Amino acid sequence: MSITSFKTPHLSHKETEKEWVIVDAEALVLGRLASEVAKIIRGKNKPTYSPHVDGGDNVIVINAEKVRLTGKKLNDRIYISYTGYPGGQRFKTPSQVLAKYPARLIEMAVKGMLPKNRLGRRLFTHLYVYAGSEHPHAAQSPKTIEFNNL
Repeated sequence: MSITSFKTPHLSHKETEKEWVIVDAEALVLGRLASEVAKIIRGKNKPTYSPHVDGGDNVIVINAEKVRLTGKKLNDRIYISYTGYPGGQRFKTPSQVLAKYPARLIEMAVKGMLPKNRLGRRLFTHLYVYAGSEHPHAAQSPKTIEFNNL
């Protein structure tokens, strides 16, 4: 038997096939939704997954303002940001973020579940989050995914 028959094939980013997927976030828990979306963006749901290749799909998340958080997280959790200036530390709760920028809550959760390197920054560009049920990606004919067990 030849040694070449035991080699695992790895696809390059040019050989991968990207699809468009739409997810409705209405009444889904934020963390569980974000972990499933991160898996799809990363490509872990495909048999051709390679950790160093951008082989995932483009994900559209609609109804971002209807996502829910369990327990008292909506008011007790605190997001901290820093402007870079002295005294520039800012604190926001998820309810404040949801009121002003509903899409940003899902974006922050998914971004935290992606790799912290060049690949992760590139993968994050494949996420499109919209507050309402309308989106401008109808031309890509995305397929709908239901997360029943979340």
